Amino acid sequence: MEKGILFVVSGPSGVGKGTIMEAVSKARGEDMVVSVSATTRQPRPGETDGVSYFFLTEEEFFEKRDANGFIEFALVHGSWYGTPKDWVEARLAEGRDVILEIDVQGALQVKEYTRDASYIFILPPSLRELRRRITERGTETDEQIRIRMNKVMEEIEHLDRYDYAIVNDDLDKAVEEMLTLMKTGRNRLKSDVYDIIESYREEI
Repeated sequence: MEKGILFVVSGPSGVGKGTIMEAVSKARGEDMVVSVSATTRQPRPGETDGVSYFFLTEEEFFEKRDANGFIEFALVHGSWYGTPKDWVEARLAEGRDVILEIDVQGALQVKEYTRDASYIFILPPSLRELRRRITERGTETDEQIRIRMNKVMEEIEHLDRYDYAIVNDDLDKAVEEMLTLMKTGRNRLKSDVYDIIESYREEI
């Protein structure tokens, strides 16, 4: 059986990663799976262990971390999160592609773990549009939005560490591009994406 491919997907909050991943997962069916992370935070209503997250105590998490059991891990808002190596490798061995949706910091850790992965960055059409999307969610204060937007360019500056870039200015198009690159690997990062990055810088 041919081994599956690990796809690492990053992008600023509000860029639409989750929506794209949901559509891609539906289209790919059982051939692909989104990675399940481990966390030390408490389960929220409706979350299921092993489906939403693997819920671990700090002792369990640190034991797994010290045994080199995570592909990547990080402390976020007082709780630990990590990608279990055994779970991901088992899915890949089954011949299923695995999508790992993580931030830039985590993606750089994955690069230290393996070269056998494809790295995809989801971009907004502009910073102005990204701010509009975040604001319309109504889940963050103006100060939180300001802090988040200040971090966006810092994340985007790591674009050259990724293999592919998709600009999410049209959801259907972005999903189609994601499915195409997963199938053929032809959507290599192009110079026009750098033109977009320059336009972001001009907005600052």
